[in-house]
Amino acid sequence: MEAISEVSGDPQAAGQPAGGCLTPQNLPASVSQTIVDKQPQSGEEDEKLRHTTDRLVSGAMGQFEGTEYVNIGEVPTPRIDNFKKVSVLPLIFLIFYEVSGGPFGVEDSVQAAGPLLALLGFLVFPFIWSVPEALITAEMGTMFPENGGYVVWVASALGPYWGFQQGWMKWLSGVIDNALYPVLFLDYLKSGIPALGGGLPRIIAVLALTLVLTYMNYRGLTIVGWVAVLLGVFSILPFVVMGFVAIPKLKPSRWFVANLHDVDWNLYLNTLFWNLNYWDSISTLAGEVENPKKTLPKALFYALILVVLGYFFPLLVGTGALPLDRELWTDGYFSDIAKMLGGVWLRWWIQAAAAMSNMGMFVAEMSSDSFQLLGMAERGMLPEFFGKRSRYGTPLIGILFSASGVILLSWMSFQEIVAAENFLYCFGMILEFIAFVRLRMKYPAASRPYKIPVGTVGSVLMCIPPTILICLVLALSSLKVAVVSLVAVVIGLVMQPALKYVEKRRWLKFSISADLADLHLSSHESTDSSIR
Repeated sequence: MEAISEVSGDPQAAGQPAGGCLTPQNLPASVSQTIVDKQPQSGEEDEKLRHTTDRLVSGAMGQFEGTEYVNIGEVPTPRIDNFKKVSVLPLIFLIFYEVSGGPFGVEDSVQAAGPLLALLGFLVFPFIWSVPEALITAEMGTMFPENGGYVVWVASALGPYWGFQQGWMKWLSGVIDNALYPVLFLDYLKSGIPALGGGLPRIIAVLALTLVLTYMNYRGLTIVGWVAVLLGVFSILPFVVMGFVAIPKLKPSRWFVANLHDVDWNLYLNTLFWNLNYWDSISTLAGEVENPKKTLPKALFYALILVVLGYFFPLLVGTGALPLDRELWTDGYFSDIAKMLGGVWLRWWIQAAAAMSNMGMFVAEMSSDSFQLLGMAERGMLPEFFGKRSRYGTPLIGILFSASGVILLSWMSFQEIVAAENFLYCFGMILEFIAFVRLRMKYPAASRPYKIPVGTVGSVLMCIPPTILICLVLALSSLKVAVVSLVAVVIGLVMQPALKYVEKRRWLKFSISADLADLHLSSHESTDSSIR
């Protein structure tokens, strides 16, 4: 179809009669001309013309600002634009909690490999993994500024089937990850409240915590964003205080202790990988971000600095201020370090910060997971009811599904959760890297408000180190984790055709949002060139 010129937003200028009535006789000239050019030559072409005319008329109607068309007795659905968007500062802390949330959980790196490798890991690993992933997220997230994020990237590059597989693996990985946070929350509190260590009190606590945080997500993303800011400041401050308290006790020689013959590489790599991934998760919220083409790259940059410092500084303090006992470096050990360095008050502060941090990670991850389901529904990959929003603008069905998954998986242990989510996450990242390179090659002229300053060869080279790391993580996984994860992958491979069959039989309603851009970027490129 020929490029259609822009329609004026003024009803009177476009020849629209008062009262908002639009007929083919008073359509904008460009639309009328297109219809004339498309006069039918046969019955089949007549049918095509009818669909073309309907699209053009509805498109023209959508251009008139301030005009709303509703059926009699129908209450208009609130526009998405009416909901508050997320600004830079809350977005930085949402990314911070998607990826990190503070140094809680890094203790296993010292137990696995000693102080030197732990410190080097959190300095070197970000350049191998975090920086490439954050850069790809910035480019692709501004290229497709809509909910769905990486699902849309993969669907555009490889087709809707693989887009669905990406969505399934990443959503399941995110839900498994979220099941970890109530567990960690209670692990940090059980030293002060022993009853939370197991049994019925722990089960009740997990359920109550999940329900409270799920309700917070239901109330709106802007609330979640500013809660993340407050929780982030509260979680970081005690480690700054601990650093000042530890200065007289620091011995730099303790930082260089290493024994390469006594390294648990599986635990070491999984700990680094888990603590420094999920940069792409924020892309599933891109449609809720204020001016995402500028805000998203800026927020990713500042969040990267915050995350790396948030890990390295506490490890530097903890390993340098106390004699090394690797067996003690397990989850929650930072609270013991705080007691030895500053007293009981600092220990309680660290424990409270850990609890608050896990709350922040939970709400950020659930926001990402639920908006991903909404984005998939808007692309017609899931039934339409997943795209319904609450009166606060939040995806109610997506939140309920994500919360149910968290409750079902909360029985797993910490290390099982980390290993299982890493395995699924690796598969998803391979698809993302392929999509990134393929879109660079297939649509080099497509609009990229933020573009990584490398060519096609540079794009491929940038993806090689993290891909090697992915292969290492997969190779070191236990047989149990590999089998469970592969079964989950097979479920996704079958689920997509099953949903297509459901759609074909019309058992459930599927639809694609008219507000979204076409995934076939070549059409946009040709349109842009014709307008220019």
